[in-house]
Amino acid sequence: MTLANHRQIAMGDALRFHAARDPDAPAYTFDGVTLTRAQLETNVAAAAAALTRHGVKEGDVVSLMVPTGPHFIALTFALWRLGATPNPLSHRLTQIELSELIGILKPRLVIGGDRSAANSADWVPADFGSGALPDAETHRPSKVASPWKIGASGGSSGRPKLVVDAAPSLIDPYQPIAVLMMKVDDVILHPAPLYHTASFTQVCWGLCAGAHVIQVSRFSPREWLELVQRHKVRWAYLVPTMMSRISDLPEAERQTADLSSLEVVIHMAAPCPEWLKAAWIDWLGPERLWEVYGGTEGIGGTSIRGVEWLSHRGSVGRPAQPVQIRAEQGDALPPGEIGEICFFVDPAHPTHRLIGADPPSDVWQSYGDLGYLDSDGYLYLVDRRTDVIISGGVNLYPAEIESGLEAHPAILSAVVVGLPHRDLQAVPHAVLQVAPDARPPATDELGQFLRRRLAPHKLPRTIEYTQVALRDESGKTRRSRLRQERLDRLAAGERFLPLGSPS
Repeated sequence: MTLANHRQIAMGDALRFHAARDPDAPAYTFDGVTLTRAQLETNVAAAAAALTRHGVKEGDVVSLMVPTGPHFIALTFALWRLGATPNPLSHRLTQIELSELIGILKPRLVIGGDRSAANSADWVPADFGSGALPDAETHRPSKVASPWKIGASGGSSGRPKLVVDAAPSLIDPYQPIAVLMMKVDDVILHPAPLYHTASFTQVCWGLCAGAHVIQVSRFSPREWLELVQRHKVRWAYLVPTMMSRISDLPEAERQTADLSSLEVVIHMAAPCPEWLKAAWIDWLGPERLWEVYGGTEGIGGTSIRGVEWLSHRGSVGRPAQPVQIRAEQGDALPPGEIGEICFFVDPAHPTHRLIGADPPSDVWQSYGDLGYLDSDGYLYLVDRRTDVIISGGVNLYPAEIESGLEAHPAILSAVVVGLPHRDLQAVPHAVLQVAPDARPPATDELGQFLRRRLAPHKLPRTIEYTQVALRDESGKTRRSRLRQERLDRLAAGERFLPLGSPS
């Protein structure tokens, strides 16, 4: 196959396709250890053999609760090789969270995580297949998995849901997804964990295009600069929290770093403050900085380059597909007026289906974000996912946190709002209505209670107790009013109770 004669292949074949082109080229670097294409392909073949012996076959779904690293990559491509669908989940999920997700998905196999939370699904530890040997079966052409992935989301209902991607596991190894500006044989630095949709998608697409992908177990701003220089990174992904931490480094250290290899720096997953974006444009230049807006469901999105952003400050770009800004009653709004951002999705070509939630009932679909269009058709976000707290690029769903809080016998009702944070942009704060005749639980007791139910990054940073009703008779609350009241109190110098640390 030549560049002039490219075609789609199964994603399970992509790594051995590029290994055949150049077996000694670097394929994946994790925490300083690099695997060549041939070495990574051998790991994939071994994982596929182990999965086959365990009975995994075409059409199966396998949940992965495996830490980011080469074994996660090997298992993912091995599943595609067998025609099975990976379902990446955070290995930090609690037993309760995992049990709910596994209960609605009912996968063929769960790899990693808490064995007791796997319900009736078959379970193996996270290192499953890491010591296996390839066999003859793994050299056969890959099958095609449909769908190619299933992602997880807490959802605004507070109950877990799964997003099933409509696409099969097919890729053109010479033509990566254009919107991401990736190239064949690229060098990519992606410091986010693989259970996140953006990271999973971009890393896997990069590997399918023969890229050398660099990842780390923990983000460090100083190490980020070092990795760009050492590996001559061309394409890099960041979330605004990472951008902020890099900007906090001494100016002399940033200015002397050799970042000349960088051509594309993409940021997404959370709104980027204008001051931070402007600082990065001043540092790297507007040509290299891109912002992407979208969501797990893939119903629509935008991108904008720094050059364009300077003419439309605050915009996330001009949508390529039809977009409406809708009022609460569903009416389309004119430019300049704020409403819900809705993308047109052709019902003949759906982008996804949901497990654990009702399907969309309209061709105009939304991520739940508020925004407006200007007279030139550029989109501006006003409040991304009105109730969702985006903390360090991670979506935290208040209803999910509230559900965990209200499981405590002393808590009658809970409302969680996002409050500003210098590093993470926002963190959850819990307003707790105490049950009649109950005493407010001590903060360390409440902390221990919640840690059995919620992953660490979902825990409220601060709490407060009240006897005032938080919800009306219909169960609704004025979350924006509660948040504004807390902002006013913070501005007046008040400080809230920190959630207790584990004993």
